[in-house]
Amino acid sequence: MASAGMDTSEKQLSLDTVVQQIDEISSLPHIAVRVLSVANDPNSGAADLRDLLETDASLSARVLRVVNSSAYALRTKITNLQQSIAYLGLKQVRNLAMTASVSELFAQNDSFGTYSRSALWRHLVSVGICSRMIAEHLGFANSEDVFLAGLLHDIGIILEDQSVHEEFSRVIETLEEGKTLSSTEMQHIGFDHTQLGEKVGELWGFPEGVDVTVRYHHASANYRGPHIATLQCVEVANLLCTLKGITSVGMKLVRPSTATLKKLSLSKQDLKIISDKLDEEIEANAALFQV
Repeated sequence: MASAGMDTSEKQLSLDTVVQQIDEISSLPHIAVRVLSVANDPNSGAADLRDLLETDASLSARVLRVVNSSAYALRTKITNLQQSIAYLGLKQVRNLAMTASVSELFAQNDSFGTYSRSALWRHLVSVGICSRMIAEHLGFANSEDVFLAGLLHDIGIILEDQSVHEEFSRVIETLEEGKTLSSTEMQHIGFDHTQLGEKVGELWGFPEGVDVTVRYHHASANYRGPHIATLQCVEVANLLCTLKGITSVGMKLVRPSTATLKKLSLSKQDLKIISDKLDEEIEANAALFQV
């Protein structure tokens, strides 16, 4: 186990070892990796995504079930993936497929202390929904990319739970108000969930904006690059969900960033409008939360 006093090279070696172990067991469902690959390929199109999803009958059924849920209020039932993609668009169907496949990581609901996998999954989906709401409120054109970044922002937590479970359990046991999750992880593991999530995201082919968000969603001030708006939307969504009690590890550890709110030009009234509507959006998207 890494100690709090080790130097940077030792921490990096420890992190790299864990990343290698995760890569060897490929804990993200293979279909999810392929969905990302198709979605990231500029030469791929709707037919490629449809053909891929059709190789997994269970995943296809879940996508269709969500498309026909109350979230979309369709007048006519959609019966196949081609119709789904034509109606919703490539990115939204990609997000539905990713949500359904990533949920498999949470199928076994372990819980201890304040933490449970089911609550973490609820947090991830809720932040994804809220991130998209913020992007749409601000008139951003890439709201579906922002949703995906929100959905995956805390992927490092479930990876810690699965790959360094003993050390992660110690993190949960020693968490306390006034301390951050990252500082407690550094103390007991030697790296935090943002570092692990970023490294594994690179291996799995996460889009750059998603990987940036995974790494900097607690510290957007440390990032300088083209994906700052996506990152800031997720940072604010993470805060709003946490304040509503939809937390990642069962404690309200996220701290507000007035600088981020200012840069996004979000007023207190804007935040209230989004927060008030969030419950309704979560209820409408109930099918996304199923594991």
